[in-house]
Amino acid sequence: MEMNKELPLEILDSLSEGVITLDKELKIAFINLAAQRITGLKKREISGKLCKAVFHCEFCKTGCPICRMLETGNSIFNFDTKIITKENEEIDIKINATILKDESTKPVGAVISFKDLSNMKNLKRMLNEDSDFSGIIGKSEQMKEIYKLIIEISDSDAPVLIQGETGTGKELIANAIKATSKRKRNPFLKINCAVFPQDLLASELFGHIKGAFTSADRNRMGRFELANTGTIFLDEISEMPIQMQTHLLRILQDGTFERVGDSITRNTDVRIIAATNQEIEKAIRDNKLREDLFFRINVVPITVPPLRTRKEDIPLLVNHFIKKFSISYNKSIVGIDKEALKILVNYDWPGNIRQLENAIEYAFVRSHSNLNICACCLPTYLRTVIECYNYKYSVQHREYISTGKLLKLLDDNGWNRSKVADILGVNRTTIWRKIKEFGLNP
Repeated sequence: MEMNKELPLEILDSLSEGVITLDKELKIAFINLAAQRITGLKKREISGKLCKAVFHCEFCKTGCPICRMLETGNSIFNFDTKIITKENEEIDIKINATILKDESTKPVGAVISFKDLSNMKNLKRMLNEDSDFSGIIGKSEQMKEIYKLIIEISDSDAPVLIQGETGTGKELIANAIKATSKRKRNPFLKINCAVFPQDLLASELFGHIKGAFTSADRNRMGRFELANTGTIFLDEISEMPIQMQTHLLRILQDGTFERVGDSITRNTDVRIIAATNQEIEKAIRDNKLREDLFFRINVVPITVPPLRTRKEDIPLLVNHFIKKFSISYNKSIVGIDKEALKILVNYDWPGNIRQLENAIEYAFVRSHSNLNICACCLPTYLRTVIECYNYKYSVQHREYISTGKLLKLLDDNGWNRSKVADILGVNRTTIWRKIKEFGLNP
């Protein structure tokens, strides 16, 4: 990034992320409005001061990531850390940083952007109150057996293979294994083997050296180096090219590998958790998964049950997603009608938990009231109810209330007109007028 003599300050001040710039001595040159709001610090209070003397980052004294970036030339992406605000409050942030250069490409400082993660962590903490085990929702016997197994292997570094249909929550199981393991404080990296082409996947996993291929303009560490002493999660492992599985087998056997284009053998100490939604026998038969690799990663097998076989967990999951989307969509929906819940429990959910979550989000999008989710707000492939008794239909300020809807609501609520008005989101006078208009009597 080249230094512009006139920074577009109005653009930087319009960003929701905090932005600061440092000179080559790591003194603060600029701080945008979002950064001032997050930290409570004003520009006049900190301009010209050393970064570490202002923010007191946990890595300021040992392993400053900005110093390391200036030394190596490698930008920083999604680095989690903590800083101290003006009110002496410790907050979690995620930073990205890159080097500022002048016209001659000489480093003259750094620009750092950061997000305040406090609200996100509070949300996660709230959501986890419903969780039975490390963020996983479920009290069925099948899930309790999985929880028990995860605890039993917490002192082990043995490879784990998680199998299950798409959407069953295999990544959550991997998160729980890592969170309860003796490596829980060490790096945890994830990669989906299905989303990368073969050459790029090799670089992502094992790294490459400068000149290994056309766009390799510098040496680059792979995930196995970055995850050293920690854990790596290989999702959709049966989609990994068969030739590359040999390299993975070697890491499992002796912990060694080479970067792409390099002849130097490197070592890594990584625990491997793998996952697949494929039928293993078929994947081996179709030459998509090496049989010897399967035996090496299947030391601890875990099969996540589909949602249709643990329907007692559906109400828990529904309640969890309602709390989640109440925050996301800023709606005061707190529950679900019995009829709607019955529909959800009786459905087979071929897309499993992910499909159920999407269905609840759809209901939130369609809901125009702050009442419980009702059957008519569910996706069309689920619902059998056409008319919604908790829904106010308004076009250009004209309320539409059908005779059948109003009569049923009045009967259900003992002809309490005020209560029916609250349910429909209209005033009590409107209910009186509609009763007279329709000629209704108790």
